[in-house]
Amino acid sequence: MKVLVVGNGGREHAITWKLAQSPRRPELLVAPGNAGTAQEPRTRNVAVDVADIEGQLSLAKREGVDLTVVGPEIPLEAGIADRFAEAGMSLFGPTQAAARIETSKVFAKDLMLRHGVPTGNAESFDDYQDAARYVEQAGRPVVVKADGLAAGKGVVVAETTAEALRALHEVMVDRVFGDAGRTVLVEELLLGWEVSVFAFVDGTDVSTMVAACDYKRIGEGETGPNTGGIGAYSPPLPSQWTPELEARVKRGIILPVVEALADEGSPYRGALYAGLMVTNEGPKVIEFNCRLGDPETQVVLPRLKSDLLDAMLLTVRGRVGEVRLEWDPRPCVGVVVASSGYPGSYQTGYHIDGLGSLDGEAVAFHAGTALDDGKVVTSGGRVLAVTAVGSDLADARRRAYENVGKVDFTGATYRSDIATCDSAVQV
Repeated sequence: MKVLVVGNGGREHAITWKLAQSPRRPELLVAPGNAGTAQEPRTRNVAVDVADIEGQLSLAKREGVDLTVVGPEIPLEAGIADRFAEAGMSLFGPTQAAARIETSKVFAKDLMLRHGVPTGNAESFDDYQDAARYVEQAGRPVVVKADGLAAGKGVVVAETTAEALRALHEVMVDRVFGDAGRTVLVEELLLGWEVSVFAFVDGTDVSTMVAACDYKRIGEGETGPNTGGIGAYSPPLPSQWTPELEARVKRGIILPVVEALADEGSPYRGALYAGLMVTNEGPKVIEFNCRLGDPETQVVLPRLKSDLLDAMLLTVRGRVGEVRLEWDPRPCVGVVVASSGYPGSYQTGYHIDGLGSLDGEAVAFHAGTALDDGKVVTSGGRVLAVTAVGSDLADARRRAYENVGKVDFTGATYRSDIATCDSAVQV
């Protein structure tokens, strides 16, 4: 088989890495890929931009690709699944209409409220003055969300009214996220512990699920601005992620949303991600993503013992009921090594040392890397996610950090508290 993976981040490297392990021994193309994907077996990078849908389609046709797997959200928002379907090409990922579950926070919130899916109360605004008046009258902590895509950075947890007003001004007036901030959602702040849940969906049916905990803020103890994700671990602690909670999430959140999208003419096919806050009242949805998460994918796929390619093919063919996912019970911890200054401005082009010295089952999934004269250099804010499995969470965490310490580049920075229990709680 020949498979095309669209994207160039850590999630796409992890997907490529896992697909390369398939017993089918597929030939893999990654467009555009990064320095990590270029080093996977039977894999080659092709310089086609993530957002160039016609270029991706032309590549798939020219190469006789059997399946295209879309990693990032941008091409899904632009309708890559629709375009490939028109051309009779098989693609793993939702249509433009179904992808609105992520690409429009307002659409997702309205869908959930109309179908009784547990989530925080919220109001949407397209006028800054109206939004500011609402925040001032609320007089309590709120979450300000840009409606559109903002690379995981369009959410501000505002503890005070002043913080909320500042966030509204930056998003709606200064337009720091461009048109993504034309409309904002002002949402109640949910308290509890956060978990990410993933499932394969074929339009009507849902596979078994897998869960992970990720860390979004740049600073120790979940402080500072939001990032696209700065670390993760899977599975959550058994005392938190119980079989009863898993069943409740599937029955009360995942299945109702899948049914709602199908009922409204936008059946969802692909990987569905639910970001949840487990509150005293039970699990509530913070957000949905229309693809596998980043960096959660980097700690979930090392635990997958089943054939990822088979699971994706069955999903695309409408046969999710036949997907059998087997997971390594051992925990996996991933620590993102970022460029100094991220998620703000940062420098790139620095040579990365130590990648060949990782030991055991540790893996460095590349995100912001490139090849320069045969050498691996930094090319983004999130550079690598160094992951490791262990006999328990503490062992996996120790192994991950031991290997993080072997990787070095100018300005390398990372949090030292990933996979500590207290950091799994968001306030």
